[in-house]
Amino acid sequence: MSKKILNTLLAFISGAATGAAFGVLYAPDKGRETRDRLTYQLYRYRDMLNDLTDSLRDGKEDVPSTAKSEGQRVIKDAKDKAEKLLGDVDSLIHQINRQREV
Repeated sequence: MSKKILNTLLAFISGAATGAAFGVLYAPDKGRETRDRLTYQLYRYRDMLNDLTDSLRDGKEDVPSTAKSEGQRVIKDAKDKAEKLLGDVDSLIHQINRQREV
């Protein structure tokens, strides 16, 4: 994958997470309905991030030898960013589940 594609994908995922957070703040629905919907979306994004990190790990052998070092750097950066986003998603899910118990 090229650096441009990875940056675009990570920007999309970051935008989706930010949009979900703002959606919660301005949601017209009841709190429980909003939390349920947000939890569902966060699980979907977490699964997408897991798939992305798996494909990045699997795809790093496909990098041509002339661009191998650059490709590995891009893959590592994308993996690190995806894992950070995954941690953020897990944290949000945990917060939502904790609020649900209250």
